[in-house]
Amino acid sequence: MSKKDAIFEKFGIIATKLGNQIHLRTLRDAFATFMPFMMLAGFVTLINYVILEPTGFMGKIIDPGTLTTIQEIGTSISNGTLNITTLLVVAAVSYHMCVSRNYTNQIAAVLVAISTFVVLTPMMTFFTPEGSQQAFEVSGVIPVTHTGASGMFVGIFVGLVATELFIKLSNNQKLQIQLSGNIPPAVLKSFNVLIPIMITVTTFAIGSFAINQLFHMDVNTVITTVITGPLSKVTTGLPGFLLITSIANLFFGFGIHQAVISGSLLDPFLLQNMQENMAAYANKEEIPHIINMAFKDTFAVMGGSGNTIALLIAIFIFSRRKDYKDFAKLSVTPAIFNISEPIIFGLPIVFNISLIIPFVLAPIFSLTVAYFATAVGLINHVVVQIPWTTPPVISGFLATGGDWRAAALQIAIIAVSVFIYLPFLRIDEKVTSNMSKKSN
Repeated sequence: MSKKDAIFEKFGIIATKLGNQIHLRTLRDAFATFMPFMMLAGFVTLINYVILEPTGFMGKIIDPGTLTTIQEIGTSISNGTLNITTLLVVAAVSYHMCVSRNYTNQIAAVLVAISTFVVLTPMMTFFTPEGSQQAFEVSGVIPVTHTGASGMFVGIFVGLVATELFIKLSNNQKLQIQLSGNIPPAVLKSFNVLIPIMITVTTFAIGSFAINQLFHMDVNTVITTVITGPLSKVTTGLPGFLLITSIANLFFGFGIHQAVISGSLLDPFLLQNMQENMAAYANKEEIPHIINMAFKDTFAVMGGSGNTIALLIAIFIFSRRKDYKDFAKLSVTPAIFNISEPIIFGLPIVFNISLIIPFVLAPIFSLTVAYFATAVGLINHVVVQIPWTTPPVISGFLATGGDWRAAALQIAIIAVSVFIYLPFLRIDEKVTSNMSKKSN
C-alpha cells in the first residue's frame, strides 16, 4: 500500500467511527426528520410577508384588511411549527435515540422526554400591559421563548439524556412490574415501564429544583448561559462555520457524507438562527443573524455539496475528455436540484485529491463572499427556510425574501467557482490520461 493510500485508509476509518457515533447519528437523523416543519414555516413566512404583505404589491390590488385577515392562516401554521420547535426536537431526538439503541417501546420514551421537558420548563412569564411601566408575573403558562428556537438545546439535552436514562432503567427487569393473566399488550407495556417513567421524570424534577435553589436560575437559562451561548458563537461565527463546513466537505471527499459533521455539530445552531431570523422578519424587526441554515444551503450547496454545479460547467466548457462530458450530462439534472452524489461518486471526487481540494475551497469562497455581501448590505439577509433542493439562483431570490441581488450574487459566485475548479480539473484529466496510457 502506498503512503497516500495508507493516509486515505486511516482517515476513512476515523471518519467511519465518527459517523457511527450513536449520539451524533441520532442528532443527524432527528434533524432530518424535523426539517419538513422548517420548510413549511419557511414557505409560510415567504407567502405571508412577501406575497400577502399589506404594504406590498398585493396591497394595491386587494384590500389590506383582507390580506391581514388571510395572514392569520400563516400565523397559525407558524404557531404549530416555529413556536413549538423545541417540542418537535424533543420528540424527534427521543425517537431516533430509541432506534439507535434498538429499543422497541419508542412511544413511551417519547412521552417521557416530552414530560421531562415540561418538568424542566418554568411555567411563568412576565407581562407588561400597554401603557404601563410595571411588569406583572403570569403563572401557569409556558413562554414561547422556551418552546421555540431559544429552547432548542434544552430539547436536545432532554431528548438524549432523558431517553438514555429511561431506556437503561426499562431494560432492568427488576424495575418491571410482572402481571399475570389475559392482559392486553398495551396495558402490559405500560406497567413494565411504570417505575422507569416515575424514576426518570422525578430525577429531572429534583435536579431542576436543586439548580433553581443553588443558582436561582432555571435549567433553560443555565444551558443557554453555559453551553448554547459559547458554542453558538464558535459554530456560527464565520471562522468556526467555515472550519466545520470545510471538515464536513473533506469527509465527503473520503466517502463519508458531510451530514455526519454538519448534521450534528452545525445544524442545531443554524436552525436556531434560521428560526430567529424568520421570527424577526415576520415581526418587521432587525434580522439578527447572517449565518443560518438556509444561508448554508443557498451559497454552499449550489449544485450539491462543494458547489459542484461549477465543476459541471467547467467540464462542459473546458474539458478535453469526452468521457467527462458524457458523465457530466448524466449528472446535470440531479445537480440542478442540488444532488451531487452522481458527480461525487461517479467522476469521482471521492478519494481523488485533485478534485477534493477545490471541493473544499469553493464553498469557503462562496460563503465568505456571501457573508460580507450581507454584512455590508449588498444583499438582504437570508430569512426564509427553503427546501435544499431549490435550484441555484431561484434559491437566492426566495431565501432572501425576493431580493434579486442575491440571485445575481449566486451567478457571480458560480462563475468564479468555475475557475476555482478549472486548474484542478486540468490536473485530474492529466492524471487520468496518464493512467489510461500506462494501463494500455
